[in-house]
Amino acid sequence: MNRQPTVERKARAAKLAAPLALMLACAHVQALDGCLVLLCLAAPSWRSIPQCVPPIHQLFRDLRHGRPFPTCDMAGPGNRSGHQWAAAPAFCPPQYTRQVDAPNGPEYVCDWRGAISVQIDNQLWSRTWWNSGDSVTEFSDVAKAQLPGWDTRFDEDFARWQASQPPEGSGCSDC
Repeated sequence: MNRQPTVERKARAAKLAAPLALMLACAHVQALDGCLVLLCLAAPSWRSIPQCVPPIHQLFRDLRHGRPFPTCDMAGPGNRSGHQWAAAPAFCPPQYTRQVDAPNGPEYVCDWRGAISVQIDNQLWSRTWWNSGDSVTEFSDVAKAQLPGWDTRFDEDFARWQASQPPEGSGCSDC
């Protein structure tokens, strides 16, 4: 009987198992955890949570490439998230809607590619507008009432846009 020594057999098995383990680890990294995505997007600022940055960036890449939005089976009733493509001017915040000259007349364009809405207890909690390299989160009044603080970029952008608009009733459409 020609048996290899135990140490040699274990080393050989480890060499064979290493590529398999690497493949399984890579497959795990590719799949997004929908529950983690839901929690990160409901946070006051996902960018300030180191564990949220990689999965949210991966989410934006996946959506950009047409992959489906991840789901969370443990979210509970009334808690969910979903994605919708932006469409100016109907589904794009006014501060991020641009009018451009096109061959057939003016067209509206949104600065964002899409929006991810998070609902908690069947009420809108937040909507994260995203594009290839950036995002901004619009928090609902419900969320603002419950959070001690949040990323205010959306609100600040809206206030700047609103201040740049002509006064109502001025009759000036090109001001």
